[in-house]
Amino acid sequence: MQPAPIKALISFEDFEKLDIRVGTIISISEVKKSNKLMKLMVDFGDHTRSILSGIKQERLDDIEGKQALFVVNLPDRKMAGELSQGMLFDIGYADNLSLCLAIPDTKVANGSRAG
Repeated sequence: MQPAPIKALISFEDFEKLDIRVGTIISISEVKKSNKLMKLMVDFGDHTRSILSGIKQERLDDIEGKQALFVVNLPDRKMAGELSQGMLFDIGYADNLSLCLAIPDTKVANGSRAG
């Protein structure tokens, strides 16, 4: 893999606008109207969210029950008739690599913030 060029600089204030939190993937289901999307139900400690992710062609058998990082302050978005309330923070998608979750190396409380 050839690393992509680094994106344009942003201010620290822009970075602070992102709300990245740990959540546990409690279930995964197929989005029937999509060839790419899967619906993840994610436990954030004080609430559960539906988060759609384009991972249908990836390995899915071992991510249920795992903690991962999610961006939780994006506007809700309807895709293929389903509502997504955030975004999975994964590694490699933009570089066409296989799914690799950004995960804490030890179990932490759901809802814990990154950054």
